[in-house]
Amino acid sequence: DQGPPQDAKGNLIPPKINPDTTCGNGWVCEHRWRQIFNMIGFRNTVAGTSLTNWWDNGNQQMAFCRGSKGFVAFNLDRVELNRDLQTCIPAGTYCDVISGSARNGRCTGKSVTVGKTGLGRIKIPASDSKDDGVLAIHIAAKL
Repeated sequence: DQGPPQDAKGNLIPPKINPDTTCGNGWVCEHRWRQIFNMIGFRNTVAGTSLTNWWDNGNQQMAFCRGSKGFVAFNLDRVELNRDLQTCIPAGTYCDVISGSARNGRCTGKSVTVGKTGLGRIKIPASDSKDDGVLAIHIAAKL
């Protein structure tokens, strides 16, 4: 139940914005984390679409489409997720908005190539790795 950072007189200490857009001076600023910030863009892109093409491995791996605008996959399993899955989005190469951001036609993280049939090779390391365990692509993150 700790409150915001304060000085010795109880005055709030303002957050310091670091060069990587994270916060300093005792602040966390979760809304600035790449994964959170980029998923707001995902949500805005897929708004009004249905959850379709559910897939799971019967354990801790799952994936689904959001209409024809987005795709997300999760791996909380102890084994790598590495398979072709239906992404429901048009053919092309897309930036995984969890691991990076699309900038100047390039992705700062992982990318996924989707074929003509909508299949994409989805690779997420086992849950015991330092990876986020999630992959998300959408039509606004096409490279």
